[in-house]
Amino acid sequence: LKVLRHEEFEEGCKASCNGPYDGKWSKTMVGFGPEDNHFVAELTYNYGIGEYRLGNDFLGITLVSSQAVSNARKMGWPLKEVSSGVFETEAPGGYKFYLEDKEQLRHDPVWKVTLGVSDLQKSVSYWSGLLGMKIYEKDEGKQRALLGYADNQCKLELKAVGGAVDHGTAFGRIAFSCAKDELPSIEALMKKENQKILTPLVSLDTPGKATVQVVILADPDGHEICFVGDEAFRELSKVDPNGDKLLDDAMAADNSDKWFAEHNRKKVSA
Repeated sequence: LKVLRHEEFEEGCKASCNGPYDGKWSKTMVGFGPEDNHFVAELTYNYGIGEYRLGNDFLGITLVSSQAVSNARKMGWPLKEVSSGVFETEAPGGYKFYLEDKEQLRHDPVWKVTLGVSDLQKSVSYWSGLLGMKIYEKDEGKQRALLGYADNQCKLELKAVGGAVDHGTAFGRIAFSCAKDELPSIEALMKKENQKILTPLVSLDTPGKATVQVVILADPDGHEICFVGDEAFRELSKVDPNGDKLLDDAMAADNSDKWFAEHNRKKVSA
């Protein structure tokens, strides 16, 4: 994955982009290619938070990449084969990745993102019936479904967890871009259907960059879904050739661990 852009913020986002936390934070966008046509992960870092408790809401990301499997083996990174040619590994924060030992997909190696749900049918009805996703697979026996907006895009897998969904304290959301003119109709539909709107249509500023409009929803299990206006987002999301340097500089300047140690304090556990 490549660093596509890195941004620093002095105070919390008014749309809770960094979770329900105040104070200085940063976000780093990483992916296999530009945000216009690739799945991208947004890594948020809250300077004052030391650790997060994971729940069962986010169940992992699946990559189709024999190179990733090879890299893990070379680095001695723990791999566990969970099915033929599919290996489970864990990122430092505890997030799961599933690596398929196959030739890397040309359009985007990120094959799917898996979310835990409490009621598969209810969740499929929401994501397909209300949000318009196509159902690619549905397996009642394994209590899972695969959905997406296009054949060549990363898929969303919904998987029943056999009980309530626990979001823990490690905040996250799924985001999609769409035409800006569609945002009011998305908001209106959710109001009509009495669905939860976490953030009504709002404009978000990024210092020195484009201002984007977003609507943020919550599905039946509280998974957050952000729809962002594509026109401004294309300007905001351009790959920054200085992204790596900005990230390196920010990490070098981060003395938060030292400050907390000198004051005989610990970072907050969220």
